[in-house]
Amino acid sequence: MRLIEELERLAAEEASLFRAQLLREDVARLRKLHALAGSLADEAAYRRAGMRLGWTQGDALTQTLREPLQALFEAVWMLARAPAQPEHEDRVAEAWRRLHRYRMERLVGCLATPVPKPGD
Repeated sequence: MRLIEELERLAAEEASLFRAQLLREDVARLRKLHALAGSLADEAAYRRAGMRLGWTQGDALTQTLREPLQALFEAVWMLARAPAQPEHEDRVAEAWRRLHRYRMERLVGCLATPVPKPGD
């Protein structure tokens, strides 16, 4: 999968140990997802299993990511069924960008400490 190759390249070049580790974790999840798509004949079972790949710590907040994850699952499912189709690789990459942006906005944002306003 082209996305996995790209994320591995980014992890190898990343100066921040923290960001490099996050990239490696994403690569591991994507490898598992792709393997599931190739090994399960039932798409519903694939999607259920895909929701339990550790997208969030202990999958406690994975439901928060449901919508963009489902788009990624669909794109990876299609790629596993027709790997020679470049448009499927593009679809996976686009679904990943949407998921990544969504989770950064939602999950990282919830970790931010509010900054007191002057006069508070």
